[in-house]
Amino acid sequence: MNQSLPTLTLKDFASDQEVRWCPGCGDYAILKTVQKLMPDLGTPKERQVFVSGIGCSSRFPYYMNTFGFHTIHGRAPAIATGVKLANPELDVWVITGDGDGFSIGGNHMMHALRRNVDLQILLFNNEIYGLTKGQYSPTSQVGTQSPSSPTGSIDTPLSPCLVAMGSGGSFIARSIDTEAKHLAGVVKRGNSHEGAAFVEILQNCPIYNDGIFEKVKDKKVAPDFKVELVHGEPIRFGKDKEKGISLNRGSLELEIIAALGNEDKLLIHDEKNKIQAQLLAAMEGPDFPVAVGILYQQEKPAFISDAQSRLRKARNKDSSIEALLNSGATWEVK
Repeated sequence: MNQSLPTLTLKDFASDQEVRWCPGCGDYAILKTVQKLMPDLGTPKERQVFVSGIGCSSRFPYYMNTFGFHTIHGRAPAIATGVKLANPELDVWVITGDGDGFSIGGNHMMHALRRNVDLQILLFNNEIYGLTKGQYSPTSQVGTQSPSSPTGSIDTPLSPCLVAMGSGGSFIARSIDTEAKHLAGVVKRGNSHEGAAFVEILQNCPIYNDGIFEKVKDKKVAPDFKVELVHGEPIRFGKDKEKGISLNRGSLELEIIAALGNEDKLLIHDEKNKIQAQLLAAMEGPDFPVAVGILYQQEKPAFISDAQSRLRKARNKDSSIEALLNSGATWEVK
């Protein structure tokens, strides 16, 4: 931790603005977790920037005592890229939701990940449009009833983590709004990653999609529906860790097996294995658990450092405006 910031606390990162979300919204828990985490990152408030688009989650910058932009629907990744390019010393965060980030903003999200721009992207996924009164979103489950689908949505939902991996993301993780310790650990890892860090946060909307993630949040049943991934350790879940995940090498599909007596068949989590990460991100159905933690992490060239390197080379060239204007083909206008 930066020794010049020994006295900073959660309160130092909380703005004087009244927090205005619906009572019980998962955004409150995420906000507190991020505010509490900020001092541990060792970066001055003046070098932290939060950029958001449009949606409930996008009010986030108002509540952080840092620099921030509440921008245009779906365009937060593009604006954040510009901020980071203009000043690489800044720690730039993108706050977005499942609708903002993967509907109108899907194209911008894809290219920020593809380019490996040095951003921390926190996607609040409540599988609904909350701000505009409950329309189904790109992540809503089939059958979701909403003002725009009173008889139930027939759209197949996308997986944010799978899309992020398919876009070439180099850090992909998933956590839960009310799991403060787990969420803080995942976000901190993402912050230390060079390049684009994408974190999907399963978040409750008590008004329009209440309880959609209750199975992974209710401590009584969560052990059977959630598996916490730890690099280098067998993937086990259940109240007594009695169940495990195995790879059927014939069909290349994941299976649930009894952990006891099958230790040699249990899948060992490997953050560097993209194929395994894709299978874990896609686990779904009434029997399979939801995988949380660091799904995938890859070291690869980061966009900002490469861009700055090229900029320095261009600036160091021995040239002049006059020489530039008179170079190449010219035309005489009479």
